[in-house]
Amino acid sequence: MEQALIYLVPALGVVGLLVMAVKSAWVTKQDTGDKNMMELSGYIADGAMAFLKAEWKVLSYFAVIAGILLAWSGTMVETSSPVIAISFLIGAFLSALAGYIGMKIATKANVRTTQAARTSLKQALKVSFTGGSVMGLGVAGLAVLGLGSLFIIFYQLYVVSVGAGVNGLEMEKALEVLAGFSLGAESIALFARVGGGIYTKAADVGADLVGKVEAGIPEDDVRNPATIADNVGDNVGDVAGMGADLFGSYVATILATMVLGREIVSVDAFGGIAPILLPMVLAGLGIIFSIMGMFFVTIKDEKGDVQRALNMGNWSSIVFTAIASFFVVKFMLPETLSIRGVNFTNMDVFYAIILGLVVGTLMSMITEYYTAMGKRPVMSIIKQSATGHATNIIGGLAVGMESTVLPILVLAGGIYGAYEFAGLYGVAIAAAGMMATTAMQLAIDAFGPIADNAGGIAEMSQLPEEVRGRTDILDAVGNTTAATGKGFAIASAALTSLALFAAFVGIAGIDAIDIYKADVLAGLFVGGMIPFIFSSLCIAAVGRAAMDMVNEVRRQFREIPGIMEYKAKPEYEKCVEISTKASIREMIAPGAIALITPIIIGFAFGPEVLGGLLAGVTVSGVLMGMFQSNAGGAWDNAKKSFEKGVEIDGEIYYKKSEPHKASVTGDTVGDPFKDTSGPSMNILIKLMSIVALVIAPHISEKAHDTVADGSQVVTKEVKKEIKVIDGKRTEIETIKITK
Repeated sequence: MEQALIYLVPALGVVGLLVMAVKSAWVTKQDTGDKNMMELSGYIADGAMAFLKAEWKVLSYFAVIAGILLAWSGTMVETSSPVIAISFLIGAFLSALAGYIGMKIATKANVRTTQAARTSLKQALKVSFTGGSVMGLGVAGLAVLGLGSLFIIFYQLYVVSVGAGVNGLEMEKALEVLAGFSLGAESIALFARVGGGIYTKAADVGADLVGKVEAGIPEDDVRNPATIADNVGDNVGDVAGMGADLFGSYVATILATMVLGREIVSVDAFGGIAPILLPMVLAGLGIIFSIMGMFFVTIKDEKGDVQRALNMGNWSSIVFTAIASFFVVKFMLPETLSIRGVNFTNMDVFYAIILGLVVGTLMSMITEYYTAMGKRPVMSIIKQSATGHATNIIGGLAVGMESTVLPILVLAGGIYGAYEFAGLYGVAIAAAGMMATTAMQLAIDAFGPIADNAGGIAEMSQLPEEVRGRTDILDAVGNTTAATGKGFAIASAALTSLALFAAFVGIAGIDAIDIYKADVLAGLFVGGMIPFIFSSLCIAAVGRAAMDMVNEVRRQFREIPGIMEYKAKPEYEKCVEISTKASIREMIAPGAIALITPIIIGFAFGPEVLGGLLAGVTVSGVLMGMFQSNAGGAWDNAKKSFEKGVEIDGEIYYKKSEPHKASVTGDTVGDPFKDTSGPSMNILIKLMSIVALVIAPHISEKAHDTVADGSQVVTKEVKKEIKVIDGKRTEIETIKITK
């Protein structure tokens, strides 16, 4: 029974990858349109690949150096292993591969969506969403296959081969090695998200400020030298970066639940590892339910509601997961369990999973309300655009700040409720339940940049107005789904970070984080500051790169005669090169903060101060992520509303009107908020927690006494281990004395 369930997990990952391959082949077979459309999409694909190659070159150096350091550190403590370096490199590779798969299919799906929009909105939705589903299934399939396979290997190596207990040192070592896999995934995700975000927003801001504001030409106009870089940015930031991001989130959530599951005493049919296996099984089944939900994403005709179709797919996959989790929990877990003195039942675990699904759904709904067209928050920004650029900025900032209230209350209620159901394991399994449908969530999210690119190609190819009208419908919905996806990601990050934090406390051997201690309180304040300096570096990087882009676009308009009359072709590659170099250069500092800060604090001040730092980062980072992502999304859709015409005080305003120009300014300010620093917050807080978890054995305060024995120092180390003997939970104490 135990072996069959263990091997089921990677098998479900393989199923997801097989379906991904089928969908990818279908997208590839679709019509690519005329020669001009193919040429433009070729520029975009080449630019995206050039960026990835440059990024991977830098990240490969980082991965090798970090791997060597991890291998060395794995020899220093008994609860770690040099093998952690191998799992780290595998995690880094699969994270990069997940981003590459998404980017590759997105650059194929964009032009095919444009061509499909020449026939119908229904077909355009089908092509763009299928492209997004390839991304979703690729990320989820690789994560489940990678983590499931590594667990089999390390479980057999460290536990089964020596006949050790589930709660013993060997299982702790196996999970510590898996933490390396998560560290690799999250490290690459941070650099990919930050680098991709800087790339896309430098191009976007440069294209908007000179093209739309100064030259007065439409968005994605072929005459704008930065337009190709802008469309490349949609792929490297919102697709490749996002794919690596959610791959890391997915893995971190499962890992945190597994680490806490090790502490549960469970008399089950799976050798006592059911609480450890449960999150992996849920993730694997979530792939199947996401595939089922994808069949619901369709519309009947031109008047079909695209947002409703996407919601139907999302909700159906959530409902399927909720129903299946009942039977899975009843099948795998015994009637009663306990963790750290908290007793609960298997039904309590089921309720925690349902609570996680509810929290994820509510977070998406609230985010949609604050960022969707036609809703009060976006309409308030539109109205304030009538009185100028400054009031538009004020309105967007106010909406972003207000948008943190309901999500935080939902998140707080979810954390409290999940803990009441099943202790810290309940919080972790709630996050795992929320992340179970990641394949569907990511498919909906990746659909947005594909639709955005499709609209850009339609504009650059000067296709009929009805084609651009269809791609605009998809693009507007894509803006909202991108915002809701970021809300979902930050909610999962908060729950995951709390679970990782709990795992860190256990491994580090501390009982609590006492903020009455001055050093711990100082750590809390420093942690609260980290997301601010991180955001500052990201936004400043976008500003610097955008200035270079603006100067280059102005130079080309000035020095290349005939661009505005369509008689000369802009030097697109110059702008692509500016974004590529800037993003690679500027992503180093923010990434270094996330990786190095926990190491310095942990080794210099100990695990309790590091715990205070993590608490500050988590609270501050969640709020900053919500504020920035929602403000940026609301500004974006306020601008897009003017493209269809909006009524302000009885008068209709369209593109190129003064209120529209004010909304363009707001959108330009919001761009680095929603696509660079905002979505990077969830990686920041998870990555710092994972780094802390990895170094925990090295800074642990395990119970020990040191006494003098003549000229020698004798160290007595006390370890407590929980085992099940004759069906009863028994605590065994072992004493190890070293000289």
